[in-house]
Amino acid sequence: MSVSSASLDAYWMPFTANRDYKKEPRVITGAEGHWYLTDDGRRIYDMFSGLWCSGLGHCHPKIVEAVQKQVAKLDYSMGFQAAHDRVFELAERVTGLAPEGLDHIFFTNSGSESVDTALKIALAYHRARGEGHRTRLIGRERGYHGVNFGGMSVGGMSPNRKAFGASLLGCVDHMRHTWDLEHQAYSRGMPEWGGHFADDLERLAGLHDGGNIAAVIVEPVAGSTGVLVPPVGYLERLREICDRHGILLIFDEVITAFGRVGTAFGAERFGVKPDLITMAKGLTNGVVPMGGVLVDEKIHEAFMNGPPAAIELFHGYTYSGHPVAAAAGVAAMDVYAEEGTFDQSRGLESHFEDLLHSFKGHPMVKDVRNFGLMGAIELVSRDGAPGARGLQVHKKGFWEAGVVIRNGMDVLQFSPFLNSDPDEMTQSFEKVRGLLDSLD
Repeated sequence: MSVSSASLDAYWMPFTANRDYKKEPRVITGAEGHWYLTDDGRRIYDMFSGLWCSGLGHCHPKIVEAVQKQVAKLDYSMGFQAAHDRVFELAERVTGLAPEGLDHIFFTNSGSESVDTALKIALAYHRARGEGHRTRLIGRERGYHGVNFGGMSVGGMSPNRKAFGASLLGCVDHMRHTWDLEHQAYSRGMPEWGGHFADDLERLAGLHDGGNIAAVIVEPVAGSTGVLVPPVGYLERLREICDRHGILLIFDEVITAFGRVGTAFGAERFGVKPDLITMAKGLTNGVVPMGGVLVDEKIHEAFMNGPPAAIELFHGYTYSGHPVAAAAGVAAMDVYAEEGTFDQSRGLESHFEDLLHSFKGHPMVKDVRNFGLMGAIELVSRDGAPGARGLQVHKKGFWEAGVVIRNGMDVLQFSPFLNSDPDEMTQSFEKVRGLLDSLD
């Protein structure tokens, strides 16, 4: 093993059963393209594109070169009252891909920071225009919006919230989630049934008075909870209700942006324009941590009042728009354009969908869901041990089948590379089938 017992003990791993992991560590030491390299010399196929984030493949040479050059030229530059050239270039490139009117971007370092930034912008926007009473935020059950206090508060994944309940934001409520096994099982893409779930926002507007609600935040496709795809008409209905009550609509596109659903942003694919869009992951292909918030022109302009020398928004991070991250982002934008990545992704969807839905009828499978290059196979839970089968598949995949599969409890999640080889994709799912066949 390449990692000493002392270093194993020193590192408190995120979202990990640390004691279980450290009995039999799964250690990755390198990567190339679609494959990881392990400390025992094996190549294992990555079925999750890192953590939704490395859609172009690992160690893409153009991004590697850009980062190497940038760190040798400018390693860091203060971002308060000063800025460097690459961050302006990246801002122009990203806003150029955005839905019309989302012409400004505020850079962060992660998806969690992007969400908290978007929530703060929403609250401050209403205050700037004389509606400071709009303080309520609406999230959704089973939504994931990062692990900072704002994101946890609007998020709806109970394990993330239960230890911190007393300290979460108080002026928050949640819509119901959109999944219904009885009516939506094994839907290919968007379920035909369930658009009416958006009316739960109207219920909350009646409960709290829509004039007191600042913003609603949803993932266009809820990823981390197990790929919950919006029903037909659902997002359009949310937009209508928000417009009627003067509520801002935030799309959390940390996962769906940059090709994951076959377009630059999920807003484009679904044909629904939000007021703010959060992002991270694919912004730099996961090479350097970076996030951002796209902001509609009307929101930005509401801040551009008062003395010209006054700071408009008292918010930011030491590493906002970091030059090395910006260089990685510009290079990623170049690759997306030069390689036609979004079209590549769209072209893989039907093959991916067919592979996933071939598991329908397997005795260990409860449901299959997919949209774009996001997919989930939900397993039947073992009696008295929810999550055990999912973790078993993850471990056996790493040690026996040579594939990396992410499990969220008993939901196996798949996020293929945007430039996947269809044959490699097929072979990897054959290994998944073998793993499910071996379950007890």
